[in-house]
Amino acid sequence: MEQQQVIDPVNAAGVRATFCNERYGNHEKNTFDIWLADSDEPTPLVIFIHGGGFVGGDKSKYYDSVDWPRLLEAGVSVATINYRYLNEPPYGILGCMSDSKRCLQYIRYHAEKYNVDKKRIACSGGSAGAGTSLWLAFSAEMADPQNADPVLRESTRLVCAGAFATQATYDILQWPGILGLPEMNSPHDQLVIARAFGFKSAEGLDLYGQTAIRQELDFKGKMDKNAPPFFVFNKAEAGIPTTEDALNHHPLHAKALKDRADQLGVKAVVYAPALGIEDESGVGMVEFFLEKLRK
Repeated sequence: MEQQQVIDPVNAAGVRATFCNERYGNHEKNTFDIWLADSDEPTPLVIFIHGGGFVGGDKSKYYDSVDWPRLLEAGVSVATINYRYLNEPPYGILGCMSDSKRCLQYIRYHAEKYNVDKKRIACSGGSAGAGTSLWLAFSAEMADPQNADPVLRESTRLVCAGAFATQATYDILQWPGILGLPEMNSPHDQLVIARAFGFKSAEGLDLYGQTAIRQELDFKGKMDKNAPPFFVFNKAEAGIPTTEDALNHHPLHAKALKDRADQLGVKAVVYAPALGIEDESGVGMVEFFLEKLRK
C-alpha cells in the first residue's frame, strides 16, 4: 500500500510549527498544526481551513503561505487544520464543518497551552475552507453549555473571517438563482447535492424539501446585522461557468455575499475583479485581519 507523503510543517520563513499534529477529536483527520507568535501575552489567532471540495485537501496547503510570516511578525498566531471528508460518517458537508467547529472550540478550551486570546480568533480558507469560515462567522453561537464534553461548551464566535474562491451558500439548490443558470435537475447534479446534504443517493428524495439541512448549510442566509466583518476575494472569470471549478468559484458568489452584507449593514471587504467589484480601501487579507484582531 502506498504510504501518504508526510510534509514537514515548516512555514515560508523556514519556521517549524510550535505544535505539530495536535489532536482535537477522535477521527484520524482531526489534527492541526499551530505556530505561536512570540509574545508574553495571549495572542490573536487565525485558523486556516483548507479547500478540496470536502473530498480532498490537507492542512499542509498553507505551509508556504507568504501571509503567515507577516501575521506571526505582527504578533498573530496561526493554525492550519485537517477535517474528515463528506464521504465519511457522519456524511455530508455539515459533518466536515462540524469538525472545524470542534477544532475552534478545542483551541479555545486549551487557550492557556497555546497562549491564545480566546476573544480574538478569526478563520480563513479557500473554497471549502472559505465557506466553512463564513459558516462559522455567520452562525449563531453554537456552544452547548450543558454538554458533558467541556470542549463543546466553548464559544464558536469569531472576530472576523476571510474567504478566497468562496461559495455564497452550501444550499446548492440556490446556486442557479445566484449564477443565473437553469435548475440543477440532472441525475449527476442531484447526486452531488444529495451527497453534500449528507445522503448517499438522491433516489426517492425530495431535495427541495430538506429544509432543515438546507437552512443549516445556508451561511448567506444565516448572516444577520450582528455578523462579524468578513473579507472575500474571488478572482475567477465571470460568464457562464463551463467547468465545476468555474461553477464553484464564480465571482457572482462573492457578489451575492456583498449584496447581503450591504443590505444588512455588515462590514465586508469584497473583491471580484471580473465583475468590477474592488473595495475602495484596497486592503489585503493580512491588513484586514490585523485591523480587526487589534485590541
